[in-house]
Amino acid sequence: MSTPAAERDRYVSGAKTEVAIARVRADVATLHAELVRYGLVVWTGGNVSGRVPGADLFVIKPSGVTYGELAPENMILCDLDGNVVEGTPGSDRSPSSDTAAHAYVYRHMPDVGGVVHTHSTYAVAWAARGEEIPCVITGMADEFGGPIPVGPFAVIGDDSIGRGIVQTLRGHRSRAVLMQNHGPFTIGVTPRDAVKAAVMCEDAARTVHLARQAGPLIPIPQDRIDALYARYQNVYGQTTDDRR
Repeated sequence: MSTPAAERDRYVSGAKTEVAIARVRADVATLHAELVRYGLVVWTGGNVSGRVPGADLFVIKPSGVTYGELAPENMILCDLDGNVVEGTPGSDRSPSSDTAAHAYVYRHMPDVGGVVHTHSTYAVAWAARGEEIPCVITGMADEFGGPIPVGPFAVIGDDSIGRGIVQTLRGHRSRAVLMQNHGPFTIGVTPRDAVKAAVMCEDAARTVHLARQAGPLIPIPQDRIDALYARYQNVYGQTTDDRR
């Protein structure tokens, strides 16, 4: 038989979860505008998702909806198997076609709090060649700790892309992967962190591409990459949130 204390705890836990869901809905809806602002997407392609802290849930955008129409109330709440949570706002719509991939990442990388997919031009061009972006600028060393790797070719619709993301990024410093013939996916401790990684991935892809057109690239020694990465991740900025 349930006790008053147990009922109270369940109520408090449920209320906290509802607040967390609302916060992630608002964050994810707002962050999609950053993809447009930085020119990382075209039409309705691309997506941002965010894990709900303290719950086996995440929020993702609906499929095929223009960025100007996105709002907290039409973000879609899913469980970690990628199933839409029925009876919640937005549950009458279909979630992003990449939902299974995002769900796989959240299930297998518990420290990930945000996942982003874009179709940014220069990163997609590297992905089309199946070529990693070499770490030849200090900004890449700071942000990614080395090259941005290429993940395997995988089709949309099931968790194949998610498996490729996890396979490639698990144990890797990079928070970005170029899925072959497809495009970049990024991860972060928060949705905002993952969006920043997407912005920086495209910046690196463009800069290194242009540099290579002008002449041979100059490698950065591994010990210098390590030092730059350690400084940026542990010293630079005011706090972790400010840095990211």
